[in-house]
Amino acid sequence: MNIRYRVDLNEAERNELSALLSGGKHAARKLKRAQILLAADAGASDETIASTVRVSGSTVYRTKRRFVEGNLELALKEEPRPGAARKLTGKETALLVATACSNPPEGRKRWTLDLLAEEMVKLTEHEELSRETVRRRLAEDDLKPWRKDMWCIPQVDGAYVARMEDVLDLYAEEADQKRPVICFDESPTQLIGEVRLPIPAAPGRLERYDCEYRRNGTANLFVFLDAHKSWRHVKVTDHRTGKDFAHCMRDLVDTHYPDADRIRVVLDNLSTHSCGALYEAFPAPEAHRILQRLEFHYTPKHASWLNMVEIEIGVLRGQCLDRRIGERDRLVSEIAAWQHQRNASGARIEWKFNTQKARQKLARAYPDAAKES
Repeated sequence: MNIRYRVDLNEAERNELSALLSGGKHAARKLKRAQILLAADAGASDETIASTVRVSGSTVYRTKRRFVEGNLELALKEEPRPGAARKLTGKETALLVATACSNPPEGRKRWTLDLLAEEMVKLTEHEELSRETVRRRLAEDDLKPWRKDMWCIPQVDGAYVARMEDVLDLYAEEADQKRPVICFDESPTQLIGEVRLPIPAAPGRLERYDCEYRRNGTANLFVFLDAHKSWRHVKVTDHRTGKDFAHCMRDLVDTHYPDADRIRVVLDNLSTHSCGALYEAFPAPEAHRILQRLEFHYTPKHASWLNMVEIEIGVLRGQCLDRRIGERDRLVSEIAAWQHQRNASGARIEWKFNTQKARQKLARAYPDAAKES
């Protein structure tokens, strides 16, 4: 047993190491050093520590030495390792980043690590450059030129701001049974069935399912969400035409909120989401009767994030639909069970973005009336 470096931790040091091991994100090497110090403090031999923590004996020796000759911080820190200097200087790294953010060469869809390495050889005095060097330098700036995100980029003008604040004001109101606020949207889903029955999970074995599947068509989900209470409803249909939308609005008026004087509906700008859809689906007197109790509030274009029901659809997909469901009847049954449980649980969307925050965070995007005048 090596007693040249004996580790005696005080209470504060033990608590610090225990807290380090109990939570948070830390480097694996740092956690192992903490385990070494605690085990050494408890009197374990170097051989036992090395076997238990799964490190070499030299690692145990060095960690104990750095604690005894220095302090706890030095024992936990990574020792500087000898090695070659960085191949790219600061200016060359900046050039690499700028190149990765530029258009790729003609005939190529995007930059790759190999292409960037070749380009840097042309732009600098390096005779060669590895793709790993390029990857590491780009990783420091969180750049991955072979990836891109699709994003809706809205044109923020007066119409955008007016619709946004209109919707946010509805969310900020107190609940009113006579004038409820209902968020509405639709989402397609595929009916995907199993070709072979999955093998259920067992002790020591995960559930296994075949990668082959069978497409059984699609279904459409019309989703209603009350902005001020725990109520949501999902209607499964075969299509999502204007007539389907009209029937959803009639259900909202006659079945779900028959006692409401006025139902404010938040929805997006699909062509089927219109008053005209009701006149196409019903006789004029019936369409007029339904519309007399509805009030449509449209989100701005490319701003579906303002519709609270988008969050609820994400919850539905994560909790219920993230699996293979191949039959329409089963889809209806599973969604109905999810809907009942979620309504009964009192779950609600906690919306915190309001008009005041919009004016603060999106101040640059708001039209500048002073300039126009």
